[in-house]
Amino acid sequence: MPTDNPASSGQQSGKSGRKKRGRKVRLLLIVLVLAIIGGVGYGAFWSVSTVRASFPQTKGSITLDGLSGPVDVKRDGNGIPQIYASSDEDLFMAQGYVQAQDRFYEMDVRRHMTAGRLSEMFGEGQVDNDEFLRTLGWHRIAEEEYEKTLSAETKKYLDAYAKGVNAYLAGKDGDEISLEYAALGFVGDYKPEEWTPVDSVAWLKAMAWDLRGNMQDEIDRALMTSRLGPKQIADLYPRYPYDRNKTIVQEGQYDELTKTWSDGSGSTQGTDGSTQSADGSTQGTGGTGTGTGTAGTSTDSSALQTQLDGLYDVLEDLPEAVGVNGNGIGSNSWVVSGDHTITGKPLLANDPHLSATLPSVWYQMGLHCKSVSEKCQYDVSGYTFSGMPGVIIGHNADIAWGMTNSGVDVTDLYLEKLTGDGYQYGSKVLPFDTREETIEVAGGEAKKIVVRTTNNGPLLSDRNDELVQVGKKASVDQDAPDRGDGYGIALRWTALDPGTSMDAVFAMNKAKDWDDFREAAALFDVPSQNLTYADKEGHIGYQLPGRIPTRGKGDGSLPAPGWDAAYRWTGYIDQDELPYEYDPERGYIVTANQAVVDDDYPYTLTTDWGYGTRAQRITSLIESKIKGGGKISTDDMRQMQMDNSSEIAKLLVPLLLKIDVNDKYVRQAQKLLEGWDYTQDADSAAAAYFNSVWRNILKLAFGNKLPKELRVEGQCLSVEPVDSTGPADEDRRVRECGRRDADQAQPDGGDRWFEVVRRIIDDQDNDWWSTPKTRTQPAVDTRDELFKRAMRDARWELTAKLGKDIDTWSWGRLHRLFLKNQTLGTEGPGFLQYMLNRGPWKLGGGEATVNATGWNAAGGYEVVWVPSMRMVVNLGDLDKSKWINLTGASGHAYNAHYTDQTDKWVKGELLTWSFTDKAVEANTSDTLLLKP
Repeated sequence: MPTDNPASSGQQSGKSGRKKRGRKVRLLLIVLVLAIIGGVGYGAFWSVSTVRASFPQTKGSITLDGLSGPVDVKRDGNGIPQIYASSDEDLFMAQGYVQAQDRFYEMDVRRHMTAGRLSEMFGEGQVDNDEFLRTLGWHRIAEEEYEKTLSAETKKYLDAYAKGVNAYLAGKDGDEISLEYAALGFVGDYKPEEWTPVDSVAWLKAMAWDLRGNMQDEIDRALMTSRLGPKQIADLYPRYPYDRNKTIVQEGQYDELTKTWSDGSGSTQGTDGSTQSADGSTQGTGGTGTGTGTAGTSTDSSALQTQLDGLYDVLEDLPEAVGVNGNGIGSNSWVVSGDHTITGKPLLANDPHLSATLPSVWYQMGLHCKSVSEKCQYDVSGYTFSGMPGVIIGHNADIAWGMTNSGVDVTDLYLEKLTGDGYQYGSKVLPFDTREETIEVAGGEAKKIVVRTTNNGPLLSDRNDELVQVGKKASVDQDAPDRGDGYGIALRWTALDPGTSMDAVFAMNKAKDWDDFREAAALFDVPSQNLTYADKEGHIGYQLPGRIPTRGKGDGSLPAPGWDAAYRWTGYIDQDELPYEYDPERGYIVTANQAVVDDDYPYTLTTDWGYGTRAQRITSLIESKIKGGGKISTDDMRQMQMDNSSEIAKLLVPLLLKIDVNDKYVRQAQKLLEGWDYTQDADSAAAAYFNSVWRNILKLAFGNKLPKELRVEGQCLSVEPVDSTGPADEDRRVRECGRRDADQAQPDGGDRWFEVVRRIIDDQDNDWWSTPKTRTQPAVDTRDELFKRAMRDARWELTAKLGKDIDTWSWGRLHRLFLKNQTLGTEGPGFLQYMLNRGPWKLGGGEATVNATGWNAAGGYEVVWVPSMRMVVNLGDLDKSKWINLTGASGHAYNAHYTDQTDKWVKGELLTWSFTDKAVEANTSDTLLLKP
C-alpha cells in the first residue's frame, strides 16, 4: 500500500487533532522492539518450535466434546478442507474448529474490531477507533439480532459453530494458537476469550459497513462546495451513460403479478402512480440525477465543510473489515446460459474486488452431509468468512451463486441542530437516547464515553473534539433553526436495525432452485448485493436483495437537515418490487457494479452507480464469442477474468499520438504508444507510460482544482483564496496542503473519471483543460496543451522512478502488490514485518479493467485493491469448476499454505475445485478424524 508523504509543518499545524494510521499498533511495537533489543534472543523466543507450535493438526484423530458422531476433515494439497458430518450441528461445529485451527488470530482481531475492543489487544492507539465503533454499536445490534430476529435453526447453527471454536481454544496457550499471540506476550498477559454466537453475527455488520454504498461520495460532494460550484460538481459526477453502457437488468420485472417494468412495452407504471414514457421524457419519483446543494443548509458553510472533513478523518482511520477502501472499488460476476457454452449448461464467474489482505478475507471450504436428509441438510462448497458458519459465495449440488456490491444507497448523513440535552425536530426539542460505554485499554486506564443517538441514528460527530467545537459555530441559511448549542452529524443506516442476513446464508446454502434462491435472497437485508444465479437444470438469473430505503425529500446524495421531517426515510422498497431477471433471451447476465436498472424504475436506488466500464467490456467479450458462432468454455471465462484492456487508453491514445512533441525524450516515450493494443500486461512499457500520462492529465485538469480535503496528504499547492472573485492574481495565492491518505484521495482515476473526461474530450476549450500560470510553468488553455504537458511530466516522472532508458520500463515495476498482515505487519520493526508480510509481486491490469488491480491515480501506482478471489462454476460438471484465493488457507506465517496460491493467482491460474465425494477423495492429501 502507498505510504503517506511527509506533511509540511504548515499542514501539521492545521491538523493537530488528526490521528495517523501508524498509531494503531505503535505503542505495542515500541515495547516489542525494546524487549527484543533488551536481550530476548531470537533463538530463545522466535525458534522453529515457536513458529510451528500453532500449525494445525491435519492427520490422525482428535476427540471433541459435543460432537454427536464422527466427522472427517479432508484437506487437499493446498490445505483446503472438505468437512463430512452426519448432522447439521456436527457440520458447523467442525467448521468452527477447523477455521479456528487455520485463522483464529484473524477471527479474534475481527471480533474485537466489531465490538469496539481493539484497545484491549493493541493499547491506547486504538481508543479513537473503539469510540467510533462503539458509537455505531455493531456488537450491540448483533446481540439484539441474535435474541430477537434470527430463526431458532440459525441460532442452533451459530451455537454449534461457537462450540467448535471453543473446543479448539480449550487448554491452549497463546503461542499454541498463533505466532502473533507470542508477539503480544511480550507486552502483556492478553489471552483469547471464548467465542460467542454474537461474535459471528457482528461480523456481518462489519461486512455491511464496508459495502454500505455512497457515503464517501456524499461527503466528497459536500466538501467540494468549498471550491467548486454546482455545475462543476455536476461535471465531476456525471449521469450514468445509459445510452452506451447497459444496466444489469434489461429484460426483467420487479413484481411477479402486475407491475411490469423495462419490458419493451413503451411505457411503465410506477407504484406511486407516476407514468413515464419509453423515451424517459417524464421523471417519476425515482431518477438518478445528482444534486449539488446541501438540502436545507448553506452550500458554502465552512463549518459543515470542517465537520465533514473531520468525519472523514475518523472514517479513514477505521480498519477495513472485508477490505474495502476508496472509490472505484467493485467486483465482477457474470453468468452464461447453456445455449452459449460448450457443456450445454450454465457457467458462472465471480471475482470480488477488495483490498489486499494477508491472510485473504476468504477461506475456501466444503461442508458436506454424508447423507443429505432432514437431520443433515447441507452439501455446499465455496468461499467462507473465518468466524462465520456457512458459505457466502459458491455452489451446492443444485445451484451456484455469485455476488457483487450493488452500491445502493442505504446510508444518509443528517445535520442535527443541538440544544442543551436534546436536538431539534420540527418545533420540538427531543431528548437524546444515551448509553455509557467503557473501553478497556491494554497497558492503560479504561475510558468511558457517552453515545448519543437522535431519531436519525447515532451522533458520529461526538467522536471528534474538533467536530463538536465546529458544530457550535456552524453557520446555516435562513431556512435552518438558530445555532443554539451548535450542530452535529448523525448517521441513518439500514444495518443499525436488527436483520436476518444470517438466516439468508443458511437458506441460500441449501436452496435447490430459483424459487428457493429468491426466498433466501429476501432474507439478505444487509448489505445489498447483486446476486447472480445458475442451476443444473440450465436456468440463470439475477436478484437485487436488501433493505433499501425510500425517502421523502432529498435523494441521499448530500447530508440532509435532521430537523426537517420531510427528509426522513418513509419506509423500504418491498421485496417483490426489487429488480430481478430470469432466463433472459440474450442468454447471459453481467454484474460489475454498473447501474442495476435504467431511470424508468420508480424508486431511487442510488445516485452513485459504478459507470459500467468493466461491465461493458465483459459484455463485449461474451458477445464477440457468441456472434462469432463459438461456445464459451470454463477457460474462456478464466481468460475474461484476466482481461487487461484499458478502455480509457482506447479513447485517449489516438489523441495523444496526434500531438506534436518537440522534446526528443518525450517523443521517445510517445512512440511507445504507437501500435500498442491497450493491453496492460505487467511487462508493458506502453502501459507504464500511458498510465503515468493519465495520472498527470487527472492531476492537471482536476486534482489541482479540488479542495485540500480531497487531495493527497503532504502535496501542497499555491491556490486562489476561496473568496477570490476577481481575475487570477499570483500574488494573492495561498499555500494549501492535501489532507487525505494517498489510497483515498481524488481523482482516483476510476471509471467515474473516465466518464468525466469522455464528456469533455471533444471540447478543446473547456475550462477544465485550463491551468493557471505559475512561477515555473506557463498557463495552459486547451486540451492538447494540457495533454502535451502531461506527456512531458509523465516522461520525467518515469525517468525518476524507472530510469532514463525506456527499454527497461514496465508496468509491473510501478504496479506492485504487497501483502501485509493487517495488524502487527503494518508498522514496526523490520524483523516482525519480515516474518509476517510477503511481496512484492509485479501485476498487470489496472483501474476499471476486468482484471481490476486497482491503483489510486492521485496517490501513486501501487496496487490498493485486487480480485480477492476468482471462481468459475461449471454447472455441467461441478468437479470441473475452478477457483483460486489471493493468499492461502492458512493464517500462520511460514505454514506451507500461507501464500501458496498467490503466484498462481498472479498468473491467472485456477485450481481444481473438487465437490463430489469421489473427486474430493481423489484429491485428498491429509485426513483428520474428529471423534465425539
